[in-house]
Amino acid sequence: MPDGNDAITVKVLTGIGEADQQGWDACAGPGNPFLSHAFLLALEDSGSAAGKSGWQPSHLAAYDGSGRMVGAVPAYLKSHSYGEYVFDHAWANAYERAGGSYYPKLQVAVPFTPVPGPRLLVAPGPQADAVADALIAALEQVAERYGVSSTHVTFPERADWDRLGRAGWLQRTGVQYHWHNRGYGSFEEFLDALNSRKRKAIRKERREVADSSVRLHTLTGGDLKPEHWDAFHRFYLDTTDRKWGGGYLNRRFFQLLGETMADRVVLVMCEDGGEWVAGALNLLGDDALYGRNWGSDGRYRFLHFEACYYRALDFAIDRGLARVEAGAQGEHKIQRGYLPVPTYSAHWIADPGFRRAVDRYLAQERPAVEAEIEALGEELSPYRREG
Repeated sequence: MPDGNDAITVKVLTGIGEADQQGWDACAGPGNPFLSHAFLLALEDSGSAAGKSGWQPSHLAAYDGSGRMVGAVPAYLKSHSYGEYVFDHAWANAYERAGGSYYPKLQVAVPFTPVPGPRLLVAPGPQADAVADALIAALEQVAERYGVSSTHVTFPERADWDRLGRAGWLQRTGVQYHWHNRGYGSFEEFLDALNSRKRKAIRKERREVADSSVRLHTLTGGDLKPEHWDAFHRFYLDTTDRKWGGGYLNRRFFQLLGETMADRVVLVMCEDGGEWVAGALNLLGDDALYGRNWGSDGRYRFLHFEACYYRALDFAIDRGLARVEAGAQGEHKIQRGYLPVPTYSAHWIADPGFRRAVDRYLAQERPAVEAEIEALGEELSPYRREG
């Protein structure tokens, strides 16, 4: 520490279970459910992000002189680049063509979760800045000791991204689509903020679902039962099998999520003729609803939009939440009120030559992403323009 009196010790944990839950959650804060001890433990205890998954937990935990946990970093040694949503496959291929070994690498992230949030988890206090800087230094030391090619911090908040940039890490940007609550009292008030064409289109989509045989149920807390998780896991596998050839999350993970975080789960389940036919999983933060996974047994017109987007907006408006984050990809979200926003990642690369090559690439990519966000927001925004 700057005053030379308070030593800080950083340890590498081979599982989140080695961390005190209260201490970890005090560093992570209450706002983002994906950074909670319970969520990370469910990933590890289910084997979804442990064992043979290619995600080897290597979390950092920082302690002050009294032994109190004052900082943490969710980190994993990776033997592949799947489940990250910030794509570095081209980097890996280029480095290995040049004779290097890209894997293993160190990944600072929440597995399978492209949700922005803090990655340098620091307990509040006067030494917070010093602890954050110590965590960055520890990440670099751990990377050197492990002999990894690189370390990647994906989907950090802007403050963490800026701090990593000041420490010399390479900076990358991306794009997601978020809906922001402008104080709407109802879904109709939100629709009134849209231009006429988009407003009519959404009403048509919702009306067609309402007139169909499908009934939707928004479940949370004690309403969640094993039958819902059985059905949703089936939907999840159907989607992931079609898109990627396999799912990252197993049935045990969803069971643990229901057992330990039911009050944070908002599960939209769709019923047709007494059978569950589709579902959308969201997690609830302090001021946001985070859309995560969707799946369906069949094809139903506009049901995906209703379950994933419109029901999420209904819930957020009813609860007075500030925003809904709909996850990665999908320009189709814009016409439904979800506007493009920047996302961030930071990268430490050991090899100086490879680092220079990636730095040149990112110097070209960042302004292109910024221009894309501006263009999408201007050209495709569904909101009415003054005048």
